[in-house]
Amino acid sequence: MTSQRTRLRMIERLRGLGIRDAAVLAAMAEVPRHVFVDEALASRAYEDISLPLGFGQTISSPHTVARMTELARNGRALDKVLEIGTGCGYQTAVLARLARQVYSMERIAALVRKVRRNLREAGVANVHLRHGDGHAGMPEVAPFDAIVMTAAAPRAPEALLGQLGAGGRMVLPVAGGNGQHLHVIELTAKGLVERRMDPVVFVPLLPGVG
Repeated sequence: MTSQRTRLRMIERLRGLGIRDAAVLAAMAEVPRHVFVDEALASRAYEDISLPLGFGQTISSPHTVARMTELARNGRALDKVLEIGTGCGYQTAVLARLARQVYSMERIAALVRKVRRNLREAGVANVHLRHGDGHAGMPEVAPFDAIVMTAAAPRAPEALLGQLGAGGRMVLPVAGGNGQHLHVIELTAKGLVERRMDPVVFVPLLPGVG
């Protein structure tokens, strides 16, 4: 269940679900998702489902990871990417295949320790992890070509929007009265442009650290 053949079946399923970015599909074919889930769930690692991580967190389904990555990349080469909500590090590892440097923030210290092990096992070396409150982002290393937030909020945190570079995109789940939807916010020459996309389900973005 953790073989390359199983991973390639996942890629074919993602194509069937509408993922078109060849670079995103190639990155997901390379990242061993089973490394990032609990051993007891490894046999389900390549199913298109979210899985529990403990601490009230989940690893998103492969389709959700692919969709958010595709929207964030928008066909561009990426230099610096900021991720808010590292979780188990799977989305982080996919982004790391597509960007020169990934900066990732996680509020739960135990998950940060686990992610370091996961990324090492997956052979990922271009990720900078920080234990901290994601609302603040990392202004000292901004601007970013893309910001990917993996927890839902009523709106994008203003501090994060201020860390987008020209032409940069932020992808996040926004929670409203009609449920959660992915939103894409792009910094254009005329300012920020926001679009609502697919319905999703994410854990809430929480303040502080644990």
